Amino acid sequence: MPFNRKLGRLEQAMEILNSRAKTWNLVTISRIKGQINSEILQQSLEIVQYHHPLLNARIIHLRNSYYFQTVGTETISLNIVGIPDVQGWTTIFNQEMNQVIDSSRSLLRVVLIYIFNQPNINYLLTTVHHAITDGLSSIQLHSEILSSYQKLRIEENYHAITALTPIAPVETLLPRFTRGIRGSFSKIKLLLRLGLAKIILRPKTLGIAKYVSIDERRSEIIHRQLDPDLTEQFIQRCRQESTTVHGALCAALMLTFLANQFPAKRIRQPINVNCLSYLDLRSRLNPPIAAENMSILASSIMDFYQLNTNTSFWDLARKVKQNLAKGIQQGDIFHMISIAKLLIDFLFFFPQQVAATVSVSNVGKVKIPHIYGDLELETISFAGSQALYAGMLVVHAATFQKKMLFNFVFSQPAIATETMEKIVEDFISCLYRVAADNSLPQFGGI
Repeated sequence: MPFNRKLGRLEQAMEILNSRAKTWNLVTISRIKGQINSEILQQSLEIVQYHHPLLNARIIHLRNSYYFQTVGTETISLNIVGIPDVQGWTTIFNQEMNQVIDSSRSLLRVVLIYIFNQPNINYLLTTVHHAITDGLSSIQLHSEILSSYQKLRIEENYHAITALTPIAPVETLLPRFTRGIRGSFSKIKLLLRLGLAKIILRPKTLGIAKYVSIDERRSEIIHRQLDPDLTEQFIQRCRQESTTVHGALCAALMLTFLANQFPAKRIRQPINVNCLSYLDLRSRLNPPIAAENMSILASSIMDFYQLNTNTSFWDLARKVKQNLAKGIQQGDIFHMISIAKLLIDFLFFFPQQVAATVSVSNVGKVKIPHIYGDLELETISFAGSQALYAGMLVVHAATFQKKMLFNFVFSQPAIATETMEKIVEDFISCLYRVAADNSLPQFGGI
C-alpha cells in the first residue's frame, strides 16, 4: 500500500541525528534457543515489512523537507554472521550502533548471529531508524518476526496479513492544550525553566575525558543481567518503599555516579545533578496507541536533584517518582516532544556540552511470549546509540522472563571503557545491596 507523508518535527530530528551523528537509532537483540532457517526468516521479514507502513518506507530529502516514501524502498535484507562464543554478540551490537542507516534505501537492518559449534543458540539483532520506532516498538517487532516465522513453518502458504493504518506524526496526536497560544507559552516556559536550572544549578556530570568532533565519536555498550531471584527481590523492595523500579534505577545511577566522582570525605557542599527519564506515551494519548503500531511514541522528562552525604537511596527514589508524576500531570511529558528538536540542535551548536548527568530508559516488564513453536526467546534487550551525547551516563533497562537486563551506553572517547566498567560494577553492586539490605544506604555507602 503506497504511503507518503512529510516527517513530523521529532521524526526530522531523528533523521538529522542518524545522518550527522549515528545517534539514537534503536538496536534490539534477542537470544533465541532453537535452530533457525535463514530462508524462512527472510520471508518473515518481508511479511513484517508489508504489515508496517513505516518499515515499507524510506526517507527522501525534497525542497528542504523530509518525506516518507514507499516507492523505491528496498526489501529488508538479512545479514548472517558467525561468532566463536556467546560473548561475541556485543561486538556485532557495537558495530551496528555505529553504522549510519541509509534512510534513502530502507529504515531497518537485520542480523542473524549464530554461534560456532552451538547450532541451538542464535541472536536476532535489529537496527531501526528512530524516526519510526522506540524501545517498546522495537521489542514488539522481534515478537512479530518470530510469530511470522513460526506460522510460515507450519503453513507453507502463510501470507494472509493486512497492512496497518499509518500513524500520523506524534505532534498531531498530543492533547489539545499543547497547541495554539497556550501550548506555545507552555513550551517556552518549559524551555526557560530547563535552561535557567542548568545555568543556576550547574549540575555535575562525568565530563568529557577526551574531546573529538561529533563525526569521530562512537557508541559502545556494557551488558549486564540480574538473575530472577535478585530481580524479584529488587522489585519487591521498590514496592515496600512506595516507589517505582524506574525511580530506584535513577537513584542508583545518580548515587553511583556521585560516589565515583565525589568520595564522601571530599564533599563540602551539596552536589547538583540532573536526570533524564524516558517514558512511554501510548497509554497517555487519546485514543491510546496499540503496542503493535510502530512509531516514535516516547517522550522524556528532565529533573534536577541536590544531593549530600545524608541523602538516602529510597528517599531519592521516591523523589524521582514524585517529580515524574508532577511532570506528567502538568504536561511536561507532552511539551518535551515539541522542544526536543531545539534541545538536539543546541548540542550540535555546542558539542562540548553534556546533556545530563544520567539518563534512564526502562520499558519495564516485556509483555511478549517467550515460546514460538520450537523456538524459545530467552532474553531481549535494547539500546539507543548515543554517540552525540558525550559525558552522559545512559542505561536502557528491560525485564523479561523474570530477569532484569541492562545495556549501559556511552560515547567514546569521551568516557573511557575502564571508567564505565567501574561505574557499571558499582551500579550493579548498589542494586544487590538495596535489594537485600533493610538499611537505607546513603551517598557514602554506595
